[in-house]
Amino acid sequence: MSTSLNTHAAVIWQPTPARAAASGLASFMRQAGAQWGLSFADYAGLHRWSIAQPEQFWSSLWDYAGVIGERGATVIEDGDRMPGARWFPQASLNYAENLLQQRGATDAIVFRGEDQVARRLSHDDLYRQVAQFAAALKDLGIKRGDRVAAYLPNLPEAIVAMLASASIGAIFTSASPDFGVQGVLDRFGQVEPKLLIAADGYYYNGKSIDCLEKIAAVAARIGSLVRVVIVPYVAPAPDLAKTPKAVLLEDFLRPHGAAGEIAFVRLPFDHPLFIMYSSGTTGVPKCIVHCAGGALLQHLKEHRLHGDVRPGDRFFYFTTCGWMMWNWQVSALASGATLLLYDGSPTLRGGAVLFDYADAEGMTHFGTSAKFIDAIAKNGLEPAKTHKLEGLRVMFSTGSPLVPESFDYVYRAVKRDLHLASISGGTDIIACFVLGNPIAPVVRGEIQCAGLGMAVAVFDEDGRNVSGAKGELVCTRPFPSMPIGFWNDPDGRKYRAAYFERYDNIWCHGDFAELTGHQGFIIYGRSDATLNPGGVRIGTAEIYRQVEKLPEVVEAIVVGQNWPPRDSNDVRVVLFVKLAPDLTLDDALSARIRQVIRDNTTPRHVPAKILQVADIPRTKSGKIVELAVRNVVHGEAVKNAEALANPEALEYFRGRPELMG
Repeated sequence: MSTSLNTHAAVIWQPTPARAAASGLASFMRQAGAQWGLSFADYAGLHRWSIAQPEQFWSSLWDYAGVIGERGATVIEDGDRMPGARWFPQASLNYAENLLQQRGATDAIVFRGEDQVARRLSHDDLYRQVAQFAAALKDLGIKRGDRVAAYLPNLPEAIVAMLASASIGAIFTSASPDFGVQGVLDRFGQVEPKLLIAADGYYYNGKSIDCLEKIAAVAARIGSLVRVVIVPYVAPAPDLAKTPKAVLLEDFLRPHGAAGEIAFVRLPFDHPLFIMYSSGTTGVPKCIVHCAGGALLQHLKEHRLHGDVRPGDRFFYFTTCGWMMWNWQVSALASGATLLLYDGSPTLRGGAVLFDYADAEGMTHFGTSAKFIDAIAKNGLEPAKTHKLEGLRVMFSTGSPLVPESFDYVYRAVKRDLHLASISGGTDIIACFVLGNPIAPVVRGEIQCAGLGMAVAVFDEDGRNVSGAKGELVCTRPFPSMPIGFWNDPDGRKYRAAYFERYDNIWCHGDFAELTGHQGFIIYGRSDATLNPGGVRIGTAEIYRQVEKLPEVVEAIVVGQNWPPRDSNDVRVVLFVKLAPDLTLDDALSARIRQVIRDNTTPRHVPAKILQVADIPRTKSGKIVELAVRNVVHGEAVKNAEALANPEALEYFRGRPELMG
């Protein structure tokens, strides 16, 4: 029996010919074809050209997207080296200049802080605030290459601080306020920022959470700081007495009220823009450095071509400042979209709060996680019956695999005429390897395509290309948003070990995946969390898909336990389930779970042990942490529990007598 997640592949949505023809992708195909004397019959032909002729593709994208800056004559140097390729080595540009090119009284940013706060910034407002912040940074002596850190909710001030930093060539880094003190120090402490901007607190589930004590503790232990800027969010006049070098945002900006035009500094394509962080659940987070040109060009491609983002669209992604989707959403300003920001719990009113927001603001693009879609499906939410969603054209999903049943739910209960784009990439590339295609059908349970310019493949254990079988997701040629390196890794050893150790000169991403007969993709989970009972590799998503069909199961996590304990060459599959309130795992439910898994996968997928837990640990961005649970099950230390949103949940897995025999 096939164990593919997509055992019943079927076209579940298809754009009309008119809609496809009006898309940015179709427009680009026409323009690039005319530019190079080519004709593209379909997406597959366009993708082949984008890989075979990277100089033509990326220069055409630069022109089509109207990138502000000098492109230079050379598109790529050392294009056969990975790492080592250099993109647009003669170019000069400024990321912030490209995001702030629109002016006027129309909305640039709309913000909702749960039901507590609502704000709106026009393009003129945004430009003025960035100009003020940039002037204040320069007045403080912050210059090109210095780091600016944000410990903020998903507020407009985070975007202002980032754009101001980028405008002068400073490097921006961020974390969300639900990180504990050590989690922030593990990140910002490595990169030594000169300025920290933080909010006095945030709202979650209708409650305000104070952050001033944490900010004071962080500020006291980062010696590089010359200023701490506090944004009043939950209180009108926060007490700064305990925070060294602290000043209110209003006072920081006051001397620069008439800052005028921004003097954007145009910098090389590969000038550092962001420092991002790995999840940090297996040790101190890696500090991943991304360049301005790579982030800008990739995001323009992914928004305009794959996501069909158009000027005037109203773009939303549920994210925090600690997840790469924050950086990804902000770049939509470069495509002329209005950003719809939300901070707080996405499950207020059973998840309806985000659909209320969509109706109120005419949302065109709704971005969320696969877990959110699963949660509202289980809650019985049916926005198609309760909301208009008239302008909604695209729904993005990422964070974990989107199972076929979630495709069914979206088209049944959210909106029938909707481009559902499951996307997958990562912090490592600040972009996507595989994502949506607005001119092609959506096949139930599949990610539609590899990204343009991305030579994505699936390799078996011997490093051979495979289709219709599971293997490692790889990229065989360079792309512009590859990191320029890791911070404090001068010889590049850690960077090469992270992505290029398994296959020489090929990026190995660490996802367990399958290339389908439709040239779509299925992601089965992280390779390092793949189960291997009896030497057969099993993707964890295959088990989750079956278990979470059951109404009794809210969520699950599965790990491989070395078994017998002294024989590390084999494992047994152990499944932990979080059940609906007031339910207890009994023999009958355990038998049902095993039967569902057996009937829909293979006997090897059936867990040897099924145990109930009260909660499941997850990262700040909502991803469950299989490796951390595996460590606890084996009595090993979790090196960085600070990276978890709910580290206390690890205790439910520790010392379980059921796993001793």
